[in-house]
Amino acid sequence: MPYDITTAHMSPGPREAWTSIKRGFGCKCPACGTGAMFGRYLKVKPVCETCGEELFHEQAHDFPPYITITIVAHIVLMGVVLAEQHGDWPMWVHMAIWPALTVILAMALMQPVKGAVVGYQWARRMHGFGGDDEIILAKSQGAKTKDRTT
Repeated sequence: MPYDITTAHMSPGPREAWTSIKRGFGCKCPACGTGAMFGRYLKVKPVCETCGEELFHEQAHDFPPYITITIVAHIVLMGVVLAEQHGDWPMWVHMAIWPALTVILAMALMQPVKGAVVGYQWARRMHGFGGDDEIILAKSQGAKTKDRTT
């Protein structure tokens, strides 16, 4: 779905990547750090209710699950290895702990990781957050205006 960036309310000036990522990881607006980024579990609000920054440009897609899977796999596999090295647990304990821990960690990390990805996109002006798309659109609309006047 194409997006209309002609009416975009964009924050001017430089954008700190780490600050935006931290704000996003806290599920807050990357621009102001106070407004909530999510309306539902993984649905990004179209506009920040505090500062008015448009967030509907986000295109995180499958990247947050990849990051989440990587983090969760490292944590769970390290736990399994340590449990096998230092403990003598029966198999039913392993089968009760590790799948449950995997699901809980994945669900707990998915929203903050998606927020961090959106924060990074916002800071780097990717996908309509104020980057080259706006420059190209402004040039094309300037050409259309010239055509109409001649």
